[in-house]
Amino acid sequence: MRKLQSQVLLLVFLFVLPASCRRDHFRVNTSGIKVEIEIKRLEMDLFSANPAKLKESIPSLRTRYDGFLKYFGYVINIGEESDSSWTDGLTRFCTDKMNNQVYNVTIEKYLDVLDVEKQLTSAFKYYRYYFPGKKIPGIYTYISGFNNSIITADSVLGIGLDKYLGSENKFYPSLGIYKYQAAKMNSNNIVPDCMYAWATTEWNFKDIGYRDDNVLSEIIHEGKLLYFVKSMLPELQENLVFGFTPEQLKFCMNNEGQMWQYLVENNLLFSTDQLTKRKLINEAPFTSYFTKESPGKAATWLGFRIIDLYMQNSKGLTLGIMMKETDIQGILEKARYSPK
Repeated sequence: MRKLQSQVLLLVFLFVLPASCRRDHFRVNTSGIKVEIEIKRLEMDLFSANPAKLKESIPSLRTRYDGFLKYFGYVINIGEESDSSWTDGLTRFCTDKMNNQVYNVTIEKYLDVLDVEKQLTSAFKYYRYYFPGKKIPGIYTYISGFNNSIITADSVLGIGLDKYLGSENKFYPSLGIYKYQAAKMNSNNIVPDCMYAWATTEWNFKDIGYRDDNVLSEIIHEGKLLYFVKSMLPELQENLVFGFTPEQLKFCMNNEGQMWQYLVENNLLFSTDQLTKRKLINEAPFTSYFTKESPGKAATWLGFRIIDLYMQNSKGLTLGIMMKETDIQGILEKARYSPK
């Protein structure tokens, strides 16, 4: 641990190329890769059905949604499909007055999801390019009473459209959703949220097996996840990769050195304190260790910068191998990270 700490302090004073000198190494040729994404609309099938006949339609819904109904049931808290009360719970959900109001607003905004389908098709072409042996999940939309934005499970990716109705949607303030949270609840964030959620399913922090569970490990792990999102969506507006506004991204770019220096000088990188980690990595209106102009999760952008430099300095290293790398010291040494 002491060796790694001393090397981090030394690396602060080393010189690296500025961001402006980086080549666009995320763009690869996926023109020959075939991927067909068809998004299935569970909310349409549930809320357009005759409630009196919903029980009769359950077998066909199970076939069409291929296991997704099980996870959806967990999200809306109606238990296991095998429970005798499951169908009644689903019927109550679909006949609830508020849920029907939300459904009508959702369909008004998302009568079709062709743009989302197009973006996800492109993203999963990149996924197949980097991971040719991996299965592409079935993709579904739903509304869940504002419970979940994204559902991920084995071969399943679900999009809660009621969590993407737009930052000014009338429902959000009454639910206690803060403005900084609602700012990300729009259609532009659907696909990057999907790819980030898929990455967290594939590469869970605890499953990877980092030696230390501290701020530095968490920052670098988040950097890996964001690097994955950028790799899957290389043409996406840069700030959306990180869930920032353009102004927040500009803050990070202009203050990268100061943020890193603060973490080093205040001995925060090796902290295992859960509150410290949450303040640096969790969603928030801003990062409290920095300034109110900073975005929440600003430290995760530093993690992305470390991983970006690490990959540029590691010729021939694949994305898949990098995502599973546990040697934090080795990543820092190879990245030669020292922002000014």
